[in-house]
Amino acid sequence: MNEKNYIDVHETPKLSKLFPLSIQHLFAMFGSTVLVPILTGLDPATALFTSGIGTLLFLWITKGKLPNYLGSSFAFIGPIIMVSKAYGFGTALLGCFLSGIIYMIVAGIVKKAGVKWLDRVLPPVVIASVIVVIGLSLAGVAVDMATKVTVDNVSVISLTSIEISLVTILVTVLAAVVLRGFFALIPILIGIIVGYLYTLLRHPDLIDLQKVAEAKWFVGVHELFTQNFKFAEVAAAIGNPSAWISALIIAPVAFVTLAEHLGHLLVTSKVMDRDLMKDPGLHRSLFGDGVATSLAALLGGPPATTYGENIGVLAITRVYSRVVIGLAAVFAILFAFSGKINTLLMSIPTPVLGGVSVILFGIIAAQGLRMYVDNKISFENKRNMIIAAVILVTGIGGYKISFEGMEGFLSHVAIDNIALSTFLGIILHLILPGKESAMGEATPSQDA
Repeated sequence: MNEKNYIDVHETPKLSKLFPLSIQHLFAMFGSTVLVPILTGLDPATALFTSGIGTLLFLWITKGKLPNYLGSSFAFIGPIIMVSKAYGFGTALLGCFLSGIIYMIVAGIVKKAGVKWLDRVLPPVVIASVIVVIGLSLAGVAVDMATKVTVDNVSVISLTSIEISLVTILVTVLAAVVLRGFFALIPILIGIIVGYLYTLLRHPDLIDLQKVAEAKWFVGVHELFTQNFKFAEVAAAIGNPSAWISALIIAPVAFVTLAEHLGHLLVTSKVMDRDLMKDPGLHRSLFGDGVATSLAALLGGPPATTYGENIGVLAITRVYSRVVIGLAAVFAILFAFSGKINTLLMSIPTPVLGGVSVILFGIIAAQGLRMYVDNKISFENKRNMIIAAVILVTGIGGYKISFEGMEGFLSHVAIDNIALSTFLGIILHLILPGKESAMGEATPSQDA
């Protein structure tokens, strides 16, 4: 590490450090990125390929100033499953393609209108609360991965899973706190490797090495493009007017994920201690995410989104190098062509991934708590307490709005907990008096 105690976006670590740092980011995003296509019936190798290409495009569009990795978006899982069953994958992916277009249109509006208006609608008390929600709303997912197994389609507590995840958590924490020098920068990678080896020694039945041995080393470019990609199906849907109408079921999901994107940008800004909303700008990050989403849909991959897991890696390592992120994206592309490496990565036990997820999601939440302190947000002020309370409970509690049962395309639309809690926080801030307190400048005695 240099004197600044961090490696900046324009800096490149030594080659001996660059590869492990990049692999660490790949491991952090891998489980979730391949889970989305597995659940939706899309191809995991295509998801890896499109996440890598999308991340490289995102880095280029944001001028290499925003070191975010783009993986598969969970917000589209339900809509993709519903639309693909009713109308086929081509129509579902056309809807995802249109979602990316919506991102790009909003990016154009933001570029024209600027971001000053965001300061008025997103004060520190709202931003900090949303950041906490982004981290802790996924706490249940991380804990389930770390402690449970599925038996006959029922999730039950497993002492074996708890054992493996605790070992992974302990090793990761010790690596981050006790180790010095380069090894302190790769605690997630160390935790996953040790957790994997521990499982292999103590519970070898949880890892199917036979599948790894039988998998192909390389998948040809022609095979990947003709057998895995779904470009032909998407092209057929584009030429079908009725498919466009059905695709509109998915397109509005973009307005929900826009809130998630904004939250991730705010978290990254906090982690890097700079205003990324202005430089490279929200319009660039939105446009980059939109391009990545639309391209992924054309090829048959799930929509892209910035990843909380990788933001957590940025926070714990303080390595913001765009080269590290870019190389992780290149690895993802290369691994899409290797069946053996794909299978090896997919053999990482769920409790191991759950163990590191507990830490990564917790770190994001801690960044929100830190923002309360840094901005001197007073919770003796009733206004701040109410706004934070509504955001935290609706967000962490999973408060969602679903239009299931209604007629028309709205029946497939839902507003997730992160978006809803963000909207509620903004509305409360705009309608309640005493707005200056939300900026952290109010005296403790000032009540709403």
